[in-house]
Amino acid sequence: MTFCESEHSERTAERATDAAAAGDAGARLMLAVLCVVWGATWPIMRIALNEVPPFTMRSISVFVGGVMLFAICAVKRRSLRIPGAKGWAHVAIAAMLNVASFSVFSTFAQLSAATSRVAILSYTMPIWAVILAWIFLRERPTGMQPIAIGLCAAGLGVLIYPLAESKIPIGILLALATGVSWAAGTVYLKWARLQADPMAIATWQVAIAFVVIAACMLIFEGGPQLQAAHSDGLVATVLAGLLGTGTAYGLWFSIIRRLPAMTASLGVLGSPVIGVISSILILGERPTPNDIAGFALILAASACVLFTRATPALAATGPHRDDATPLSAAPARQHDASSRSAGRPMRRSR
Repeated sequence: MTFCESEHSERTAERATDAAAAGDAGARLMLAVLCVVWGATWPIMRIALNEVPPFTMRSISVFVGGVMLFAICAVKRRSLRIPGAKGWAHVAIAAMLNVASFSVFSTFAQLSAATSRVAILSYTMPIWAVILAWIFLRERPTGMQPIAIGLCAAGLGVLIYPLAESKIPIGILLALATGVSWAAGTVYLKWARLQADPMAIATWQVAIAFVVIAACMLIFEGGPQLQAAHSDGLVATVLAGLLGTGTAYGLWFSIIRRLPAMTASLGVLGSPVIGVISSILILGERPTPNDIAGFALILAASACVLFTRATPALAATGPHRDDATPLSAAPARQHDASSRSAGRPMRRSR
Protein backbone atom coordinates (compact mmCIF):
# COMPACT_ATOMS: atom_id res chain seq x y z
CA MET A 1 0.00 0.00 0.00
CA THR A 2 1.41 3.41 -0.97
CA PHE A 3 1.67 6.41 1.32
CA CYS A 4 -1.19 8.19 -0.47
CA GLU A 5 -3.45 5.18 -0.15
CA SER A 6 -2.61 4.86 3.54
CA GLU A 7 -3.34 8.55 4.18
CA HIS A 8 -6.62 8.28 2.27
CA SER A 9 -7.65 5.24 4.35
CA GLU A 10 -6.85 7.06 7.59
CA ARG A 11 -8.92 10.07 6.56
CA THR A 12 -11.81 7.84 5.57
CA ALA A 13 -11.64 6.06 8.94
CA GLU A 14 -11.55 9.41 10.76
CA ARG A 15 -14.61 10.65 8.86
CA ALA A 16 -16.47 7.40 9.65
CA THR A 17 -15.54 7.75 13.33
CA ASP A 18 -16.70 11.37 13.40
CA ALA A 19 -19.98 10.42 11.71
CA ALA A 20 -20.55 7.59 14.20
CA ALA A 21 -19.84 9.92 17.12
CA ALA A 22 -22.27 12.50 15.74
CA GLY A 23 -24.92 9.82 15.25
CA ASP A 24 -24.33 8.52 18.78
CA ALA A 25 -24.71 12.03 20.21
CA GLY A 26 -27.92 12.51 18.26
CA ALA A 27 -29.32 9.21 19.51
CA ARG A 28 -28.47 10.12 23.11
CA LEU A 29 -30.22 13.44 22.67
CA MET A 30 -33.29 11.59 21.35
CA LEU A 31 -33.09 9.29 24.38
CA ALA A 32 -33.17 12.31 26.71
CA VAL A 33 -36.19 13.69 24.83
CA LEU A 34 -37.89 10.28 25.05
CA CYS A 35 -37.46 10.21 28.85
CA VAL A 36 -39.10 13.62 29.14
CA VAL A 37 -41.91 12.67 26.73
CA TRP A 38 -42.77 9.36 28.39
CA GLY A 39 -42.41 10.79 31.89
CA ALA A 40 -44.55 13.88 31.20
CA THR A 41 -47.28 11.74 29.65
CA TRP A 42 -48.29 10.39 33.09
CA PRO A 43 -49.62 13.67 34.54
CA ILE A 44 -51.04 14.60 31.13
CA MET A 45 -53.14 11.43 31.21
CA ARG A 46 -54.32 12.29 34.72
CA ILE A 47 -55.45 15.74 33.57
CA ALA A 48 -57.39 14.13 30.71
CA LEU A 49 -59.04 11.64 33.09
CA ASN A 50 -60.40 14.49 35.19
CA GLU A 51 -62.87 15.27 32.40
CA VAL A 52 -62.88 12.38 29.90
CA PRO A 53 -64.06 8.83 30.76
CA PRO A 54 -61.23 6.26 30.73
CA PHE A 55 -62.18 4.21 27.66
CA THR A 56 -62.99 7.34 25.66
CA MET A 57 -59.69 8.92 26.66
CA ARG A 58 -57.68 5.84 25.76
CA SER A 59 -59.54 5.24 22.49
CA ILE A 60 -58.80 8.77 21.29
CA SER A 61 -55.18 8.81 22.47
CA VAL A 62 -54.37 5.38 20.97
CA PHE A 63 -56.09 6.36 17.70
CA VAL A 64 -54.09 9.59 17.48
CA GLY A 65 -50.85 7.76 18.29
CA GLY A 66 -51.63 5.03 15.76
CA VAL A 67 -52.28 7.54 12.96
CA MET A 68 -48.97 9.22 13.80
CA LEU A 69 -47.12 5.89 13.68
CA PHE A 70 -48.59 5.01 10.28
CA ALA A 71 -47.53 8.45 9.05
CA ILE A 72 -43.97 7.92 10.34
CA CYS A 73 -43.80 4.53 8.59
CA ALA A 74 -45.02 6.12 5.34
CA VAL A 75 -42.51 8.98 5.50
CA LYS A 76 -39.61 6.63 6.34
CA ARG A 77 -40.85 4.04 3.83
CA ARG A 78 -40.83 1.29 6.42
CA SER A 79 -42.38 -2.04 5.46
CA LEU A 80 -45.64 -2.80 7.29
CA ARG A 81 -45.71 -6.43 6.15
CA ILE A 82 -46.41 -9.12 8.76
CA PRO A 83 -45.63 -12.62 7.43
CA GLY A 84 -48.48 -15.13 7.41
CA ALA A 85 -51.53 -15.79 9.57
CA LYS A 86 -49.31 -17.11 12.38
CA GLY A 87 -47.40 -13.82 12.41
CA TRP A 88 -50.64 -11.85 12.67
CA ALA A 89 -51.78 -14.08 15.55
CA HIS A 90 -48.52 -13.33 17.39
CA VAL A 91 -48.94 -9.59 16.80
CA ALA A 92 -52.55 -9.71 18.03
CA ILE A 93 -51.58 -11.47 21.27
CA ALA A 94 -48.68 -9.06 21.80
CA ALA A 95 -51.05 -6.13 21.15
CA MET A 96 -53.34 -7.35 23.92
CA LEU A 97 -50.45 -7.57 26.38
CA ASN A 98 -48.19 -4.67 25.35
CA VAL A 99 -50.72 -2.00 24.37
CA ALA A 100 -54.34 -2.85 25.22
CA SER A 101 -53.74 -4.22 28.73
CA PHE A 102 -51.05 -1.64 29.46
CA SER A 103 -53.32 1.21 28.34
CA VAL A 104 -56.39 0.03 30.26
CA PHE A 105 -54.58 -1.00 33.46
CA SER A 106 -52.48 2.19 33.67
CA THR A 107 -55.51 4.38 33.00
CA PHE A 108 -57.76 2.82 35.64
CA ALA A 109 -54.83 2.66 38.07
CA GLN A 110 -54.56 6.45 38.01
CA LEU A 111 -58.22 6.80 38.98
CA SER A 112 -57.57 5.26 42.40
CA ALA A 113 -53.84 5.77 43.08
CA ALA A 114 -51.32 8.57 42.91
CA THR A 115 -49.90 9.06 39.42
CA SER A 116 -46.32 8.99 40.75
CA ARG A 117 -46.90 5.56 42.30
CA VAL A 118 -48.49 4.24 39.12
CA ALA A 119 -45.55 5.49 37.03
CA ILE A 120 -42.96 3.81 39.27
CA LEU A 121 -44.83 0.51 39.63
CA SER A 122 -45.36 0.30 35.87
CA TYR A 123 -41.58 0.37 35.46
CA THR A 124 -41.16 -2.80 37.49
CA MET A 125 -41.45 -4.37 34.02
CA PRO A 126 -37.75 -5.44 33.74
CA ILE A 127 -38.04 -7.47 36.96
CA TRP A 128 -41.22 -9.24 35.86
CA ALA A 129 -39.61 -9.87 32.46
CA VAL A 130 -36.70 -11.68 34.16
CA ILE A 131 -39.11 -13.84 36.17
CA LEU A 132 -41.34 -14.65 33.18
CA ALA A 133 -38.33 -15.41 30.96
CA TRP A 134 -37.06 -17.77 33.67
CA ILE A 135 -40.42 -19.59 33.72
CA PHE A 136 -41.30 -19.68 30.02
CA LEU A 137 -38.01 -19.27 28.15
CA ARG A 138 -35.82 -21.20 30.63
CA GLU A 139 -33.48 -18.20 30.90
CA ARG A 140 -32.11 -18.41 34.43
CA PRO A 141 -31.44 -15.09 36.18
CA THR A 142 -27.76 -14.22 35.86
CA GLY A 143 -25.37 -11.59 37.14
CA MET A 144 -27.19 -8.99 39.21
CA GLN A 145 -30.69 -10.14 38.25
CA PRO A 146 -31.32 -12.17 41.46
CA ILE A 147 -30.30 -9.08 43.43
CA ALA A 148 -32.76 -7.07 41.34
CA ILE A 149 -35.62 -9.41 42.25
CA GLY A 150 -34.79 -8.97 45.94
CA LEU A 151 -34.57 -5.17 45.63
CA CYS A 152 -37.89 -5.06 43.80
CA ALA A 153 -39.58 -7.18 46.47
CA ALA A 154 -38.18 -4.86 49.14
CA GLY A 155 -39.36 -1.77 47.25
CA LEU A 156 -42.85 -3.18 46.78
CA GLY A 157 -42.97 -4.07 50.47
CA VAL A 158 -41.98 -0.53 51.49
CA LEU A 159 -44.61 0.94 49.19
CA ILE A 160 -47.49 -1.43 49.88
CA TYR A 161 -47.10 -2.29 53.60
CA PRO A 162 -48.35 1.09 54.94
CA LEU A 163 -51.37 0.80 52.60
CA ALA A 164 -52.10 -2.81 53.61
CA GLU A 165 -52.99 -1.78 57.15
CA SER A 166 -56.35 -0.62 55.84
CA LYS A 167 -56.79 -1.98 52.31
CA ILE A 168 -54.49 -2.00 49.32
CA PRO A 169 -55.97 0.38 46.72
CA ILE A 170 -57.06 -1.31 43.51
CA GLY A 171 -54.94 1.29 41.69
CA ILE A 172 -51.75 -0.21 43.17
CA LEU A 173 -52.72 -3.68 41.98
CA LEU A 174 -53.60 -2.34 38.53
CA ALA A 175 -50.26 -0.52 38.37
CA LEU A 176 -48.48 -3.79 39.11
CA ALA A 177 -50.63 -5.49 36.47
CA THR A 178 -49.45 -2.81 34.04
CA GLY A 179 -45.82 -3.80 34.57
CA VAL A 180 -46.63 -7.53 34.41
CA SER A 181 -48.61 -7.23 31.15
CA TRP A 182 -45.82 -5.15 29.58
CA ALA A 183 -43.25 -7.77 30.63
CA ALA A 184 -45.45 -10.61 29.37
CA GLY A 185 -45.75 -8.91 25.98
CA THR A 186 -42.00 -8.42 25.81
CA VAL A 187 -41.26 -12.06 26.66
CA TYR A 188 -43.96 -13.29 24.27
CA LEU A 189 -42.51 -11.34 21.34
CA LYS A 190 -39.06 -12.69 22.13
CA TRP A 191 -40.47 -16.21 22.12
CA ALA A 192 -42.40 -15.60 18.86
CA ARG A 193 -39.32 -14.27 16.98
CA LEU A 194 -41.30 -12.45 14.34
CA GLN A 195 -39.53 -11.80 11.04
CA ALA A 196 -40.79 -8.25 10.52
CA ASP A 197 -39.73 -4.63 10.88
CA PRO A 198 -39.96 -3.68 14.60
CA MET A 199 -41.70 -0.44 13.62
CA ALA A 200 -44.35 -2.46 11.75
CA ILE A 201 -44.84 -4.75 14.75
CA ALA A 202 -45.32 -1.73 17.04
CA THR A 203 -47.67 0.06 14.62
CA TRP A 204 -49.94 -2.94 14.11
CA GLN A 205 -50.01 -3.60 17.85
CA VAL A 206 -51.32 -0.08 18.39
CA ALA A 207 -53.88 -0.49 15.59
CA ILE A 208 -55.20 -3.78 17.00
CA ALA A 209 -55.27 -2.37 20.53
CA PHE A 210 -57.33 0.58 19.29
CA VAL A 211 -60.00 -1.80 17.94
CA VAL A 212 -60.16 -3.61 21.30
CA ILE A 213 -60.26 -0.44 23.42
CA ALA A 214 -62.80 1.23 21.12
CA ALA A 215 -65.03 -1.85 21.45
CA CYS A 216 -64.80 -1.53 25.25
CA MET A 217 -65.72 2.16 24.93
CA LEU A 218 -68.86 1.25 22.96
CA ILE A 219 -69.85 -1.50 25.41
CA PHE A 220 -69.15 0.24 28.73
CA GLU A 221 -69.56 3.93 27.87
CA GLY A 222 -72.00 3.80 24.97
CA GLY A 223 -69.62 5.61 22.63
CA PRO A 224 -67.38 8.67 22.94
CA GLN A 225 -68.32 10.77 25.96
CA LEU A 226 -66.92 14.27 25.50
CA GLN A 227 -69.90 16.39 26.54
CA ALA A 228 -68.44 17.34 29.92
CA ALA A 229 -64.88 17.82 28.67
CA HIS A 230 -63.34 21.29 28.54
CA SER A 231 -60.45 22.41 26.35
CA ASP A 232 -57.74 21.31 28.82
CA GLY A 233 -59.16 17.77 29.02
CA LEU A 234 -59.44 17.48 25.25
CA VAL A 235 -55.96 18.87 24.66
CA ALA A 236 -54.51 16.50 27.29
CA THR A 237 -56.24 13.52 25.62
CA VAL A 238 -54.78 14.36 22.21
CA LEU A 239 -51.35 15.08 23.70
CA ALA A 240 -51.35 11.70 25.44
CA GLY A 241 -51.65 10.09 22.00
CA LEU A 242 -49.22 12.36 20.18
CA LEU A 243 -46.55 12.17 22.88
CA GLY A 244 -47.05 8.90 24.76
CA THR A 245 -47.75 6.73 21.72
CA GLY A 246 -46.79 8.37 18.42
CA THR A 247 -43.72 10.40 19.35
CA ALA A 248 -42.45 7.94 21.96
CA TYR A 249 -42.60 4.87 19.70
CA GLY A 250 -41.09 6.82 16.79
CA LEU A 251 -38.17 7.94 18.96
CA TRP A 252 -37.71 4.54 20.58
CA PHE A 253 -37.35 2.60 17.33
CA SER A 254 -34.92 5.18 16.01
CA ILE A 255 -32.86 4.97 19.20
CA ILE A 256 -32.55 1.18 19.39
CA ARG A 257 -31.09 1.12 15.87
CA ARG A 258 -28.31 3.52 16.88
CA LEU A 259 -27.45 2.79 20.53
CA PRO A 260 -26.56 -0.40 22.41
CA ALA A 261 -29.61 -2.05 23.94
CA MET A 262 -28.32 -1.59 27.50
CA THR A 263 -27.69 2.13 26.99
CA ALA A 264 -31.17 2.62 25.58
CA SER A 265 -32.85 0.59 28.32
CA LEU A 266 -30.97 2.31 31.14
CA GLY A 267 -31.79 5.68 29.62
CA VAL A 268 -35.51 4.91 29.69
CA LEU A 269 -35.23 4.46 33.48
CA GLY A 270 -35.28 8.24 33.57
CA SER A 271 -38.94 8.16 32.47
CA PRO A 272 -40.50 7.22 35.85
CA VAL A 273 -38.24 9.77 37.55
CA ILE A 274 -39.58 12.44 35.19
CA GLY A 275 -43.07 11.05 35.84
CA VAL A 276 -42.69 11.51 39.59
CA ILE A 277 -41.17 15.00 39.27
CA SER A 278 -43.81 16.16 36.77
CA SER A 279 -46.60 14.74 38.95
CA ILE A 280 -45.27 16.79 41.86
CA LEU A 281 -44.98 19.96 39.77
CA ILE A 282 -48.14 19.64 37.65
CA LEU A 283 -50.54 17.70 39.88
CA GLY A 284 -49.25 18.85 43.26
CA GLU A 285 -48.65 15.31 44.54
CA ARG A 286 -46.44 14.91 47.61
CA PRO A 287 -44.68 11.52 47.91
CA THR A 288 -44.28 10.21 51.46
CA PRO A 289 -40.89 9.06 52.82
CA ASN A 290 -42.06 5.48 52.24
CA ASP A 291 -42.85 6.35 48.62
CA ILE A 292 -39.39 7.82 48.07
CA ALA A 293 -37.65 4.80 49.64
CA GLY A 294 -39.79 2.39 47.62
CA PHE A 295 -39.19 4.35 44.41
CA ALA A 296 -35.42 4.24 44.99
CA LEU A 297 -35.39 0.47 45.61
CA ILE A 298 -37.51 -0.29 42.53
CA LEU A 299 -35.39 1.93 40.28
CA ALA A 300 -32.25 0.29 41.66
CA ALA A 301 -33.77 -3.13 40.92
CA SER A 302 -34.56 -2.16 37.32
CA ALA A 303 -31.04 -0.78 36.88
CA CYS A 304 -29.54 -4.06 38.15
CA VAL A 305 -31.57 -6.04 35.60
CA LEU A 306 -30.58 -3.80 32.73
CA PHE A 307 -26.89 -3.63 33.69
CA THR A 308 -26.80 -7.41 33.25
CA ARG A 309 -28.11 -7.09 29.69
CA ALA A 310 -25.01 -5.66 28.09
CA THR A 311 -25.79 -6.24 24.41
CA PRO A 312 -24.60 -4.62 21.21
CA ALA A 313 -26.90 -2.39 19.23
CA LEU A 314 -29.91 -4.18 17.82
CA ALA A 315 -29.74 -5.19 14.20
CA ALA A 316 -31.90 -3.48 11.64
CA THR A 317 -34.26 -6.42 11.55
CA GLY A 318 -35.09 -6.00 15.23
CA PRO A 319 -34.67 -8.16 18.31
CA HIS A 320 -36.84 -11.08 17.21
CA ARG A 321 -34.63 -12.87 14.72
CA ASP A 322 -34.33 -16.60 14.26
CA ASP A 323 -30.81 -16.46 15.67
CA ALA A 324 -31.85 -14.45 18.71
CA THR A 325 -30.13 -15.44 21.94
CA PRO A 326 -30.90 -14.54 25.54
CA LEU A 327 -29.79 -10.97 26.02
CA SER A 328 -27.69 -11.81 29.04
CA ALA A 329 -25.87 -14.56 27.11
CA ALA A 330 -25.09 -12.61 23.96
CA PRO A 331 -21.82 -10.94 25.08
CA ALA A 332 -20.35 -14.22 26.31
CA ARG A 333 -21.10 -15.98 23.03
CA GLN A 334 -19.56 -13.15 21.08
CA HIS A 335 -16.44 -13.32 23.22
CA ASP A 336 -16.15 -17.07 22.65
CA ALA A 337 -16.48 -16.58 18.89
CA SER A 338 -13.81 -13.89 18.96
CA SER A 339 -11.48 -16.14 20.91
CA ARG A 340 -11.95 -19.02 18.48
CA SER A 341 -11.21 -16.84 15.48
CA ALA A 342 -8.27 -15.00 17.05
CA GLY A 343 -5.71 -17.57 15.95
CA ARG A 344 -6.93 -17.94 12.38
CA PRO A 345 -5.49 -15.98 9.48
CA MET A 346 -7.95 -13.63 7.87
CA ARG A 347 -9.17 -14.53 4.43
CA ARG A 348 -8.57 -12.05 1.71
CA SER A 349 -11.67 -10.67 0.11
CA ARG A 350 -11.99 -11.52 -3.54
